Amino acid sequence: MPKKILNGIVVSDKPNKTITVMVERKYQHPVLKKVIKARKKYSVHDEENKFKNGDKVSIRECKPYSKSKKFEVIGDVK
Repeated sequence: MPKKILNGIVVSDKPNKTITVMVERKYQHPVLKKVIKARKKYSVHDEENKFKNGDKVSIRECKPYSKSKKFEVIGDVK
C-alpha cells in the first residue's frame, strides 16, 4: 500500500524535532452538495528543526516515531 503524501502549513514548531502541520481538504457533502473545508493537524517529525511557522511543507506517512508522530517532512512546497 502506498504511503500518504499531504501538503500543509506549519502552525507550530515549539517541540524539539517536531512541527505541527495543518492540512486542509475540500469535499462535497453527499446530500447537500455543498463544498466543505475540513482541517486536520498532524504532528510531524522534523529531524533538523529546519521549518518555522507559516512554511508550506509536504509530509509523508512513515513508521511511528511516538504515540502521535506518524508522519515525516519530505520538503518545502514552492
